[in-house]
Amino acid sequence: MLLQFRLAYVAPESRVVGAGELVDHPKKIARNYLRGYFLIDFFVVLPVPQIIILLVLPDHLGSSGANYAKNLLRAAILAQYIPRLYRFLPMLAGQSPSGFIFESAWANFIINLLTFMLSSHVVGSLWYLFGLQRVNQCLRNACHSSDPELCDFIDCGHGSDDFSSARQNWTSNPNATACLTQDGFSYGIYMNAVNLTTERSVITRYIFSLFWGFQQISTLAGNQTPSYFVWEVIFTMAIIGLGLLLFALLIGNMQNFLQALGKRRLDMSLRRRDVEQWMSHRRLPEDLRRRVRHAERYNWAATRGVNEETLLENLPEDLQRDVRRHLFKFIKKVRIFALMDDPIIDAICEKLKQTTYIKGSKVLYYGGLVEKMTFVVRGKMVTVGENGINDTLSEGDVCGEELLTWCLEHSSINKDLKKIRIPGKRLISNRMVECLTNVEAFSLRAADLEEVTSLYSRLLRNPRVQGAIRYESRYWRSIAAMRIQVAWRYRRKRLSRADTS
Repeated sequence: MLLQFRLAYVAPESRVVGAGELVDHPKKIARNYLRGYFLIDFFVVLPVPQIIILLVLPDHLGSSGANYAKNLLRAAILAQYIPRLYRFLPMLAGQSPSGFIFESAWANFIINLLTFMLSSHVVGSLWYLFGLQRVNQCLRNACHSSDPELCDFIDCGHGSDDFSSARQNWTSNPNATACLTQDGFSYGIYMNAVNLTTERSVITRYIFSLFWGFQQISTLAGNQTPSYFVWEVIFTMAIIGLGLLLFALLIGNMQNFLQALGKRRLDMSLRRRDVEQWMSHRRLPEDLRRRVRHAERYNWAATRGVNEETLLENLPEDLQRDVRRHLFKFIKKVRIFALMDDPIIDAICEKLKQTTYIKGSKVLYYGGLVEKMTFVVRGKMVTVGENGINDTLSEGDVCGEELLTWCLEHSSINKDLKKIRIPGKRLISNRMVECLTNVEAFSLRAADLEEVTSLYSRLLRNPRVQGAIRYESRYWRSIAAMRIQVAWRYRRKRLSRADTS
């Protein structure tokens, strides 16, 4: 109840459009709770059973009014349980007026398990209580058939420890003694409860009653045969109905929980089966099939079957930008982009696509088109130039960076001060880039890179950015080294000819 005075709620009148307005003002929250469920909650938490036990029962013990006092106690408990269930059932369903309470599968599993235990506790407690009532009824029948004055000995008195002849007659009464035997009274499903009343340990009585509740709810009272007592038959029918309800609701939710744990695995199995059927239909050779299976497994391990682009499209623009900055923060490690302003970085991050390569995949090859820039996140690549020089690319490195310079050089400005592409050949690769291990990377397509360069051409033409591109790029450094070597050999050859002449 104290939590309800600080728990925000969604205003009902604001649900007409959208998700509604969340009210978090303390006074409005308190006023809404006082007008709502406060009286019900206050009545539920009142210690009515404790008051009856401490004040009402002691005054009636040892008299005929004890039976009425116990009936009053049962009525008070039942009167409090009905509103308690009214407040508890929405939580069991996992919903409240402000939305879902238990959104995770683990929370649903725990609340369903606790509900099953609570139901077993209630059924077991009622079974023990009704069993005592049947024993009480048998003893009353025995005392009325013998001597009505003996009925005073059924209920415990206030320190009544006399051993009068009347008490001795009652303890030796054959009708009363038969009430504690199996054939002395038609107990039906309460026979074990009668035997349980002789146990002095409260823990033993409670644990066995709880076990009985678990057993009957789980088996739908299939192993019980009630007597002809009407209320006993109704109680057995209630156990069967409660068991069916719990199996339909709780066990169904547990099944959903277990299915949620294996949902990704099931999706992966279905995806793998579709791929196998497609490869069989297209009659792919075994080598290609092996590579496709490897690529599918690695791609699933990297993405967990989640399409990040679809997930980000449903988020607000500023949140998309912040998430992309977090995902692509490795870009700042690349000195080419460390010198760029945030608008350029955001534009590049918006166009990046997640890509996975398996061991042996060729990202670039001799004579092929350079259609993308690839940023290595995890794994290793090797780049082999025309002169046969090898270089290793690892986390934070970029391949295909020559595409950025090429997009800046092969462009012009029209009369509207807009950047246009000059028709011509596309960039041809003069090196091969191959994956040494499985590689996770992000790629930037040529068309997206052209769009970024068209928007930020002046910033990208900054000499510092151009110098970083030339200096940090392994591609440009290898070209520079090769040209220096060619110039040095040419000069050495000229000097050799001059000395010979």
